[in-house]
Amino acid sequence: MRVITGSARGRRLLELEGMETRPTTGRVKEGVFSALQFDIEGRRVLDLFAGTGQMGIECLSRGAASAVFVDQRKDAFEVVKKNLALANLQDRARVVHGDARDFVARTGERFDLVFLDPPYASGLLEEMLERVTAPGFDILNPYGIIVAEHPAEKSLPALPPPFCLLRTYRYGKIAVTLFRREGNE
Repeated sequence: MRVITGSARGRRLLELEGMETRPTTGRVKEGVFSALQFDIEGRRVLDLFAGTGQMGIECLSRGAASAVFVDQRKDAFEVVKKNLALANLQDRARVVHGDARDFVARTGERFDLVFLDPPYASGLLEEMLERVTAPGFDILNPYGIIVAEHPAEKSLPALPPPFCLLRTYRYGKIAVTLFRREGNE
């Protein structure tokens, strides 16, 4: 697993042991960043269920202003910190050891890009989509993007206004759905 491009291009990142974490494949990551290429520089990123932190690290490498990484697993928390140091990007990052639901409920911060990639069988994806878009918990800036990774056979629910579906990309058994928060008009 390597950083694709930017200031940390080619840096090899550490991976987590075991089968509990399913890292985003290189093909999916390349597709996601091809779709997001003009929506990263100068943006604030939230990587929920961060795992190794590769998605947020890729954003930082491509010029994102800052990134927050959240994972409840202690080993994932440690790997994200090590990967940020390997990529020399820790100065624009914060790593939170805790539950994604709790973080969203209490953060008070707003982001431009939110990555959601919880364990597929957990049911957390739908719950987190509902939480991050709920009035009062809306953590996205106007024109912010939610990147949701899920099994290709699963369709995600429509989100309430001001959110709209941008597109779903399919990569074999994996799909990535992008939602955008419209402006404050």
